[in-house]
Amino acid sequence: MTAPARARGSQELIRAEEPVLAHNYHPLPVVVARAEGAWVEDVEGRRYLDMLAGYSALNFGHRHPALVDAAHRQLDRLTLTSRAFHHDRLAGFAERLAALTGTDMVLPMNTGAEAVESGIKVARKWAYDVKGVPADRATIVVTADNFHGRTTTIVGFSTDETARAGFGPFTPGFRVVPYNDLAALEEAVDETTAAVLIEPIQGEAGVLIPDDGYLAGVRELTRRAGCLFVADEIQSGLGRTGHTLAVEHESVVPDVVLLGKALGGGIVPVSAVVGSREVLGVLRPGEHGSTFGGNPLAAAVGTAVVELLETGEFQRRAAELGTVLREGLAALVGRGVVGFRARGLWAGVDVDPALGSGREISERLMREGVLVKDTHGSTIRLAPPLTVTGEELRGALGTLEKVLTS
Repeated sequence: MTAPARARGSQELIRAEEPVLAHNYHPLPVVVARAEGAWVEDVEGRRYLDMLAGYSALNFGHRHPALVDAAHRQLDRLTLTSRAFHHDRLAGFAERLAALTGTDMVLPMNTGAEAVESGIKVARKWAYDVKGVPADRATIVVTADNFHGRTTTIVGFSTDETARAGFGPFTPGFRVVPYNDLAALEEAVDETTAAVLIEPIQGEAGVLIPDDGYLAGVRELTRRAGCLFVADEIQSGLGRTGHTLAVEHESVVPDVVLLGKALGGGIVPVSAVVGSREVLGVLRPGEHGSTFGGNPLAAAVGTAVVELLETGEFQRRAAELGTVLREGLAALVGRGVVGFRARGLWAGVDVDPALGSGREISERLMREGVLVKDTHGSTIRLAPPLTVTGEELRGALGTLEKVLTS
């Protein structure tokens, strides 16, 4: 009789990864084995409050019962057909997602990077078919310090040398301007411009929030110039900032919105490009696709996510608890925190560099039972699940105070 496999502890599992996994990540030294709500548990049974929520992929917490139930029910029926055939979950998903976002059409994909790549292709096709830009001349204006994904096209217009170095040559056709600078943006736009592609809030850069009026200015500028406004809401969208979409803070309606992360409920990768019929209607059969895009399991989970957001509960929670987050961080300014930016349940916190790097602060918080992640320098991100309670949030802020002042 074969003896049961011996359970391996955290340190042994971390060491076991070293020779067999490509070293494209530098995770914190915690090995998660179970999770529920805003909490995770490692293989030794230690519990941690998750204040990162999978970079917003877990907006509804770990294993939200409505999402798990939707996945279970669909697993018992149908998981994949490819888009060679229709299936019975896709129409409902597209209808409800379009209604939630106030758009006409949906292009379902899988990952956030796929949504961005799809948005780029759609914008270029629109520029040639509708705007009349000469073939292969279309340009897209993006901003410095952006983060839209890791494909070679996307890192080609990144200003992060860690993301770029060693991966060229890069796809041409992109112009980079400073973020939050309407004058620079206007100067970069011309008759070849297919679209302006921006994050309403720059997450990876440290949760950078533009000045009031910037997004409205981008909308007006693109309208005057006859090009598209493409908003990457993959991290900022679906409730994170207190609205369904972050652009709603300025009552802005882009031509195209890119969604991902939370759309899959932390269960399956689901992304989508949503927009007007004039724009997404340029695609014809054979011009773009994905075997798994819009698959039945993804559509079932995505529909359940939309159902949660249709109530407005999670948007309200993010707005209300966002006040708790801002007040707690404001009390720490001058006491280890040198500055912060917050909108809804999302914050970039600049720690006094004398106290350590963002990575070191994240490791100290981990040892105290709170999981966060650094961005650059001494900046950490806070993005708890929208299911977090006020008590849990205050507890995390108390732990941050302890780490910074002890």
